[in-house]
Amino acid sequence: MNFITQVLEYPNALVGSCLAAIIALYFYNNPLQHSRWFLMRRFINWFPLGMTYSFLYMGRYNLNVSKNALGSLMTKADFGTIFAIGTLVYGVSFLINGPLVDKIGGKKGILIAAVGSAVANILLGVLTYLTVLGKLKMNMVVAYSTLYALNMYFQSYGAVSIIKVKAYWFHVRERGVFGAIFGALISIGVYFAFDWGGKIVELTKAGAAGGWFHDLLQSVFATNATVGGKLVDATWAVFFIPAAIMLVWVLIDWWLIKDTPEEAEFAHFDTHDASSGQMHIELSTMDLLKKVFASKLMLLIALVGLTSGVFRNGIQNWYFIYAGEIKQPGAEFFKDHWGLLLCLFGVVGGFFGGWVSDHLFQSRRAPPAAMLAALVLVLTMVMVAYMSTMPLVLGCACVMVVMASVGLTSLMAGSAATDFGGRKATATCAGIVDGFTYLGSGIQSFFIGQLVPSEKAGAAQTFMGIPRDWHWWPLFMVPFAIIGFAVAIKLWHDLPEATRRFNAERAKAKG
Repeated sequence: MNFITQVLEYPNALVGSCLAAIIALYFYNNPLQHSRWFLMRRFINWFPLGMTYSFLYMGRYNLNVSKNALGSLMTKADFGTIFAIGTLVYGVSFLINGPLVDKIGGKKGILIAAVGSAVANILLGVLTYLTVLGKLKMNMVVAYSTLYALNMYFQSYGAVSIIKVKAYWFHVRERGVFGAIFGALISIGVYFAFDWGGKIVELTKAGAAGGWFHDLLQSVFATNATVGGKLVDATWAVFFIPAAIMLVWVLIDWWLIKDTPEEAEFAHFDTHDASSGQMHIELSTMDLLKKVFASKLMLLIALVGLTSGVFRNGIQNWYFIYAGEIKQPGAEFFKDHWGLLLCLFGVVGGFFGGWVSDHLFQSRRAPPAAMLAALVLVLTMVMVAYMSTMPLVLGCACVMVVMASVGLTSLMAGSAATDFGGRKATATCAGIVDGFTYLGSGIQSFFIGQLVPSEKAGAAQTFMGIPRDWHWWPLFMVPFAIIGFAVAIKLWHDLPEATRRFNAERAKAKG
């Protein structure tokens, strides 16, 4: 454990090493024997797109970091409500934004996402400034819910845009690995949010000491703000800094990203997904929505996505709060390095799901999804049994659930929805699956926020007649793990028809 703790003292080096490994694996994995220039140009495309997506995550989960920093100014129930409203807006937005990105392309979509989220984060920073200084003249929950919902509306352009561009540049037999990259980008973004965000909060505390970066942050953000004659923490910086970073990536994306290989002067590339042979057909918004809501298969994929949202944010959000409220003797490093651990285990989960799918199951996404859902079921039961007595077991179980949930998300939203939706409808299908993921996140956020003990003086310690208790946190996830496992088993053998033909032709050519 001491060795692990020492290694975790260099988080940026670890994340940098993970990113280098992801890039190396990308270039190593070339089953279709693309030219070196195609691989390089595709990298030039997805890397800035992916880093923008990672920093969108930093501008999404900074709310979690600010909640702990604000203390009693934002209770657990307040946070649960604000996050739930934001995630529900995120999910519903795909009904509009998915078909829109299918029409305008992923490049314009990611630019809209980053600019819109940057503006929303600036407004959240102003709101936090007014809240901390006691100058807010309206209900805090209403104010944060409104601006966080605005942020999440623009955030919803991000995932569909990266997947839309991916659909044209990656063959179905390569998409498991891209799904792994997608999961890794999510995980790196969570690291930025929790660890970089946490460091920003730490360096902008009143009276904090540090080096040149601390002095810079203090001079830009702290501004000697006082309440009752006392200096206050400049928590608002956790919103302003991600906004500035996203705007820098907007300029890079505008310069480098191409929506299709043809725009980068390559020949037409058939990815053998559900759009193969149908690229000439124009789809209306209603046609795009029917691709999901009139398809039992797509709805089942979305249901697995919903369960992954319950797991991922059920752990990602609440362990950080739980460990901040209830001491974890012998396992303090989980909270101290929460963003880094989420990143490392998320990368592992994404690559496990993608590699197993492409190499062991001919690009079928359901088999590894079933394995991961079964793992979550076991781990949540372990959490229930040991959360009060064995902090180290609880921390290990939590990061393993995150590993499985990121794998599930990348398989369902990052790969399966794209395969069955096809290039023409990929943003709509992937967006609605991702929307279901955040619907699951919103469901868990609201209910867990009401079921765990309230820290607010005089607050009722029951919800709908149920005594509030932290054990409801993992118990709430158990039925969703069962549902995810059962649905993935039902989808075990499904593949797009064009992919089946491609696999058959390739097998015939080999033997």
